[in-house]
Amino acid sequence: MYSEPEPDTAKRMRETHATAAAALGSTPVGPDEAWGWRGRTLSRAVSTPLGAGWLRLVCAPAEKAGGKLWEGPQEAERFMPPAVPRPRLRERLAWSDGDYGYLAELYDRVADRTVTTEEPILRAVPDLDEAWWSGLSTAVDAIAEVPTERVAVRQEYLDRAMPQYLGVSLDTTAPAWSTAHGDLHWANLTGPQLTLLDWEGWGAAPAGYDAALLHAYSLLVPETAAEVRRRLGHVLDIPAGRFAELVVITELLQTTTRGDNLELEKPLRGRLGHLLGQAP
Repeated sequence: MYSEPEPDTAKRMRETHATAAAALGSTPVGPDEAWGWRGRTLSRAVSTPLGAGWLRLVCAPAEKAGGKLWEGPQEAERFMPPAVPRPRLRERLAWSDGDYGYLAELYDRVADRTVTTEEPILRAVPDLDEAWWSGLSTAVDAIAEVPTERVAVRQEYLDRAMPQYLGVSLDTTAPAWSTAHGDLHWANLTGPQLTLLDWEGWGAAPAGYDAALLHAYSLLVPETAAEVRRRLGHVLDIPAGRFAELVVITELLQTTTRGDNLELEKPLRGRLGHLLGQAP
């Protein structure tokens, strides 16, 4: 999903991934590696006595290891309905080693690749058929109906961040809440067979959040952004959905202040102007 991190981080993560694979009775196969943001995760295909698998290693500072992000995939395995296609979690192992905490998760192998391989942002029209888009709409609706006490986006964050990063005074009270995947972008979706990956952060968010996030990450490809709106317009083109777009724009504009998603800043501000009823 992301580029390889700094050499010291890459070396440590590779060594720890190999240790985790052995502990879970699996063997890495092939040269391909899937890195997370700044080397926070490393995933590889593995072979196991039960067949092909996928071993994902998560790292965090020891004092921050555990909690919601650690438990998300396990709870998704328990609560997500069959209408939400996802890799099945077989085993997990958590431990600490000095300054770092680690979580190894062994999943069934998903044969299809993610729509984008290096980053969440879409840069070309993907070759996705009717069944894929229909399945996405069904999955987004099914996730929204799952009862949960998990939280993906907090009202307190909206109260603080929306005026700061949108640059306007507005009512920051979310008009409706529903359950969201929480990180629905193109590097977490596979094709041509749809699978939703990365269930760390799912939980309650402003209604329409998943659709709004996928739409934002599609803005460099207007044709696909329009298709997202066409397929998920039932949650986007309503007041709650428009508010969710403002939430997502807030979050992504905040990332630009850290040097991430810089190419999205201009189209995000254009979309913001449209939502606020102003000229882009």
